[in-house]
Amino acid sequence: MSMHIGLIGLGKMGANMRTRLRQAGHEVTGYDPRPEVTDVASVAELAESLPTPRLVWVMVPSGSPTRDTVAALAEVLTDGDLVVDGGNSRYTDDQHNADLLSAKGIRYVDCGVSGGVWGLENGYGLMAGGAEADIEFAMPIFDALRPPGERADGFVHAGPVGAGHYAKMVHNGIEYGLMHAYGEGYELLCAESLITDVPGTLRAWTHGTVIRSWLLDLLVEAVQADPSLAKISDYTTDSGEGRWTVEEAIRHSVPANVISAALFARFASRQDNGSPALKAVSALRNQFGGHAVKRADS
Repeated sequence: MSMHIGLIGLGKMGANMRTRLRQAGHEVTGYDPRPEVTDVASVAELAESLPTPRLVWVMVPSGSPTRDTVAALAEVLTDGDLVVDGGNSRYTDDQHNADLLSAKGIRYVDCGVSGGVWGLENGYGLMAGGAEADIEFAMPIFDALRPPGERADGFVHAGPVGAGHYAKMVHNGIEYGLMHAYGEGYELLCAESLITDVPGTLRAWTHGTVIRSWLLDLLVEAVQADPSLAKISDYTTDSGEGRWTVEEAIRHSVPANVISAALFARFASRQDNGSPALKAVSALRNQFGGHAVKRADS
């Protein structure tokens, strides 16, 4: 079923999601403060352009930008409309957003989205939280965004409001650990004189081995372009999800040793030391998410 939805936030992921949805036959009206990318001039104009009941997908930075956007939507949407927060909000924000909208009869779903800058071509992994009826209302959009194949391989209704962002938080915590393991392996290969072809060794692991993955494929691309990663600083930022995962591990008394170590390694990267492993992590973040890297000469 074709739908006409609103999409707020046309950054690296939001713009690609708009394109993927349009390619799937949906009509998308996008809003972004930048006039060169937006379809309408304001959130109010966005609401006016949509058929009712409206569906508005929010893809803006977590925290205040998302909360402010939800508050603005509460002023222009009406009873029966649905807001989907597809950004990386902390799950504790979701019930607040849902309550704010519910007071005006507006529905709310939180959805963790994974896929980075590659999602346009490959599809996005989706983890949704909310009421069953609200999930079903948005299902044509979820189906257009997720990868092809069985729905369960790329989409989950993880639970009530908050569950989607909680699942995405844990997903990103795991991502921290996986990337750092690959980074440490890369550094160890570089340290051993017996290994004369580091990029080739990594590439040989990409098919048939038990550690093959898309992240490994991306690391191979990065080291083939720059075998010593000389152009990349080991300075590695974190966008919050790893911290939240560790905090949740503490709250639940779950021993998250690997995720915690990967997070603390990123903290260490911001000190004046230098680490090939963290260069690999920084390169991976740039490969899959388009995250900025600090150049080695800056």
